[in-house]
Amino acid sequence: MIMDASTSISSPSNALLHLVVVTALMLNHGVHPMPVPTDVPMCTASETAQYSLTFSGKWTQAAFPKQYPIYRPPAQWSNLVGVTHSSDYHMWQRNGFASNGVREFTEKGEAWTLMKEVEQAGEQIQSVYGIFSAPAVIGGTGQSNTVVEVFARHSFLSFIVRLVPSPDWFVGADSVDLCNGDQWKDSVSLELFPYDAGTDSGFTFSSPNFETMPQDKITQITSSFPSHPANSFYYPRLKHLPPIAKVTLTKIRKTNQINSLPVKPTESNLLLMGNEIENNLIKTPLDCEVSPWSPWGLCKGKCGDAVGLQYRTRYVLMHHANNGALCPLLEEERKCVLDNCL
Repeated sequence: MIMDASTSISSPSNALLHLVVVTALMLNHGVHPMPVPTDVPMCTASETAQYSLTFSGKWTQAAFPKQYPIYRPPAQWSNLVGVTHSSDYHMWQRNGFASNGVREFTEKGEAWTLMKEVEQAGEQIQSVYGIFSAPAVIGGTGQSNTVVEVFARHSFLSFIVRLVPSPDWFVGADSVDLCNGDQWKDSVSLELFPYDAGTDSGFTFSSPNFETMPQDKITQITSSFPSHPANSFYYPRLKHLPPIAKVTLTKIRKTNQINSLPVKPTESNLLLMGNEIENNLIKTPLDCEVSPWSPWGLCKGKCGDAVGLQYRTRYVLMHHANNGALCPLLEEERKCVLDNCL
């Protein structure tokens, strides 16, 4: 098990990495092979493989202008926590219920319970090979790196990263197979989209804690789901959200048993999960949003006139951005029977 534990990060992350190291050592001793499901293609690679993993945040204000967190705290990413495992283990699953460990990590960024769950899986069903972690990204954009080791019995990789701030939102991957028959894949590229862990009912990045009772299943957040207009990712004009993050895994080539630098990925050997879009090209249009109309005001006019005028107003909830629809009129008038005169 290889991991980038030398990088200096905040003290909670240092504590997490310490636990990761201890747990990984426990998992890699005394583990005996167990049968795996026969309906899953078996990896028959004869050697272990090491991958350079790069997490890239693509959470920009241009791509996600609605309620973009600018301060207290600004948009950023938690540390990445992942496992290498066999096909009979899942750290998390879309349309499945989040474990207590996933709940604590997605809501609070605390990984202790999650690590204990992984450790228990390694001891009881022997499906986990190792745990790895990458440092937090302090900002919506930026990169974080680590090195991961896999072998034939445990050729799958899963990970999770929390959006900060958020109620219980995260990005991640479930059971990415790095093996193809008897060969390790040269590189894999994953475009990541936000998920809701189903444990907190907040609609916005800075929503107060509001526990979901009963707990919902893990669901992918889209431009139209949840469909509530207050949702921070609600962009009804978009068919799909742009990717909010990306992970690239590049196999480290070995030369005379000495690891060389990763080969730069090429278009032919990337497993793409969507169209590649660079941060500076993504501009999501955001339409202006206004409040409902106020009640009509008093009918006012000059004394002696037969009719007067009354007004109603509304105000801007959210200004337009990136060539989105402009705000409509904020004041409206109509003729009325005079009941007040000047």
